[in-house]
Amino acid sequence: MPLLDTPIAALDGTPLDPPTGKTVLIVNVASRCGLTPQYTGLEQLQERYADRGFTVLGVPCNQFGGQEPDTPAEIATFCSTTYGVSFPMTEKIDVNGAGRHPLYAELTTTPDADGTAGDVQWNFEKFLVGPDGTVLARFRPRTEPMSREVTAAIEAALG
Repeated sequence: MPLLDTPIAALDGTPLDPPTGKTVLIVNVASRCGLTPQYTGLEQLQERYADRGFTVLGVPCNQFGGQEPDTPAEIATFCSTTYGVSFPMTEKIDVNGAGRHPLYAELTTTPDADGTAGDVQWNFEKFLVGPDGTVLARFRPRTEPMSREVTAAIEAALG
């Protein structure tokens, strides 16, 4: 099964349509993290590249310091009112460990720029996935969404 066809629910619990034919930046997110302001940059990427076949996909996760304890409705309200998030959000999942979602079982086999694969380190780790489901790049949590590394990789993927 292609990576982007991996079944996952939307934040409201309904099936999430796969982002077929799009370049996708998949990011595990949390509302109470020191990196939460990265939502601003993620939304800027969404706005800048959406009309070119790109989307951000936010994936709430509560595995890092309990920094995403809220309900789906609370997460949706926080993201929309605080950061104006317009990109799709999935259900809250585990990205590491025995309960790791199948999407992340595949994503975490991809190495970062230093050649290190494996577990997600913290909230806001980013994976750039091409329209064919190939993981093109992995960016660790402290890499800002609007950084040159991320925008250059998106630009290259979009052609």
